[in-house]
Amino acid sequence: MAQFRLLISLFSLTLPPLFISGVFSSRTFNLLNNCDHPVWPVIGSTGSSQLPTSGFVLQTGQSKIINAPSNWSGRFWGRTGCAQHQSTGEFSCITGDCGTGKLECAGFDTLPPSTLVEFALDGFGGVDFYDVSLVNGYNLPILVVPQGGSGTSDCKTAGCIVDLNAQCPWELSVTESEGNGIVACKSPCVRFGNPEYCCSGAYNSPETCKPTLYAELFKKACPLSYSYVFDQNKTTFTCAAGADYLITFCPSPTTR
Repeated sequence: MAQFRLLISLFSLTLPPLFISGVFSSRTFNLLNNCDHPVWPVIGSTGSSQLPTSGFVLQTGQSKIINAPSNWSGRFWGRTGCAQHQSTGEFSCITGDCGTGKLECAGFDTLPPSTLVEFALDGFGGVDFYDVSLVNGYNLPILVVPQGGSGTSDCKTAGCIVDLNAQCPWELSVTESEGNGIVACKSPCVRFGNPEYCCSGAYNSPETCKPTLYAELFKKACPLSYSYVFDQNKTTFTCAAGADYLITFCPSPTTR
């Protein structure tokens, strides 16, 4: 998506390796499941820095620390409703599935809709860039909290802490076949594919692709997340000086 390509382009301007290998040689991401159900997080690495795992399960209350190189870039998301088929052994999820048939996603991307957390560490000027995106839709509330970072005024929490499924327009909603209600909310681009929703074709610029009513609904519910491709209002955050990050699935609604 557009904002992630921007993060990666900024990341590509990273300072030379001798600078990176100085004080901050690695970072930690602490992934915490605060949901009342299991979550199967995915780590999708980009570039040459691949992390040891690309998928695992967190039961309610569990957390897992992931160590990453200081120049890592990639994305996180959470899968829900996952199970292994008894006869075929194939692993699949109701939301956030990556289509590998296995617990690990091994570089495969999410099948939307899913809430995405995107990072480009040690980008231009030694700054981390990160955001929480609803451009591909929503399946889980997620909050990103930087820990120990400094140096920029935008080193703040990012995320969507509300249950957007409860506010999802019916035409964007994804329901589960066993009657568990709405399990995810598609973005209008994913649902309709029109250029004005996807910011493509004649709408491929901030001047021509304006927020739709759907994007405005997403933004009102989740002001600290990307609501559509050219959302420029409190969307990308930055931290310097080697921050670590706490990523919480289903954070408390009072968390800021």
